[in-house]
Amino acid sequence: MNLAADNVRILAASMVEKANSGHPGGAMGGADFVNVLFSEFLEFDPENPRWEGRDRFFLDPGHMSPMLYSILALTGKYTLDELSQFRQWGSPTPGHPEVDVMRGVENTSGPLGQGHAYAVGAAIAAKFLKARFGEVMGQTIYTFISDGGIQEEISQGAGRLAGHLGLDNLVMFYDSNDIQLSTGTNAVTCEDTAKKYAAWNWNVISINGNNPDEIRKALTAAKAEKERPTLIIGKTIMGKGAVTAEHGSFERQCSTHGQPLSASGASYDETIKNLGGDPTDPFKIFPEVAELYAKRAAELKEIVAAKYAAKAEWAKANPELAAKLEEFFSGKAPKVDWAGIKQKANDATRGASATVLGALATQVENMICASADLSNSDKTDGFLKKTHAFTKDDFSGAFLQAGVAELTMACVCIGMALHGGVIPACGTFFVFSDYMKPSSSYWLPPYGNFQ
Repeated sequence: MNLAADNVRILAASMVEKANSGHPGGAMGGADFVNVLFSEFLEFDPENPRWEGRDRFFLDPGHMSPMLYSILALTGKYTLDELSQFRQWGSPTPGHPEVDVMRGVENTSGPLGQGHAYAVGAAIAAKFLKARFGEVMGQTIYTFISDGGIQEEISQGAGRLAGHLGLDNLVMFYDSNDIQLSTGTNAVTCEDTAKKYAAWNWNVISINGNNPDEIRKALTAAKAEKERPTLIIGKTIMGKGAVTAEHGSFERQCSTHGQPLSASGASYDETIKNLGGDPTDPFKIFPEVAELYAKRAAELKEIVAAKYAAKAEWAKANPELAAKLEEFFSGKAPKVDWAGIKQKANDATRGASATVLGALATQVENMICASADLSNSDKTDGFLKKTHAFTKDDFSGAFLQAGVAELTMACVCIGMALHGGVIPACGTFFVFSDYMKPSSSYWLPPYGNFQ
């Protein structure tokens, strides 16, 4: 396991070094977690990346893309040549990941904090679907957040909402390395993050984030949790394995966060050697690592076959539900009787909107509407009056009361769309929509391309 994590560290550091741009330190520290997750826990179909019942992994810190691309290369989704073209024009490995489900990239990652909010939305969508289709929608949503993501204000809204709704299908790893781009975290915060999330009704587990045995134990416990989302706080080492030209340790250095190792004060060549690689030919997968991931591929084949068989039995017993599930994930525009919607003369625009939302609530079964504590004022209650709001343990309704948190609401809705199978909508007043602009600035493919 350590060799595989070191392989990720070598690839991540080499991508940044060759591009002469990027963030190697965090990727080197987070490698152990993603290695355990992808080689032992994450359930997906390598031959059918769009399988609706797959687990999903949402990366929050987009600057740690070298870690993501490297681990996906071990699963066969990227070639080593593509890794070597990191941050180059026309390359499929941009500096910050862009959603590409076929390659295992579930979300675009840019501004810190938004990625894990997408994961909250995906977990809500999965709960909504499970309430209608049962265990065929029993997937787990994993997300990875950094110190910066924890500090971003959106983490307040996402953390509160996930805990309040008891999203036990959500597992978040916090890569707590105490280093950020320009300072140590102790220069800007003294909060007790564990207590904060516990207060929001999260199951909090603290571990050595570079120890595969502790990571495995924590993920097993998270999977067993049936009441709350789980936060795994992993204390990790920024720039794990980095050394100087004299072989002195260069770990835990702020300078390795956002520049190539050779520019940070570390020795790139000696670091790659220290990790077991060849600095003259670093883009390699060790035979033992290839064997580890081939073994996981064989395991996934059996896991997925069993799940497909269970789904086939369920579909045979529930043909109407099976057809509905397929329709929900088809990406086809829903059929709506627009001509049957009757508006009142001279009605306020929000009143007219409520009339339309009321029709959609009864005609579009997979639509979820959200409001940020304004449903009775922005008239999204036109939808709410035809259903009921989500509560912990009850996702049979189709309305999300997001609380006073417009940015969180917007990102959660994007996460629902990224998950697929649902059509999210949210409403607020124009002036409050300013809070939503950081999320709406992201270009998103048309609905149907997310599944």
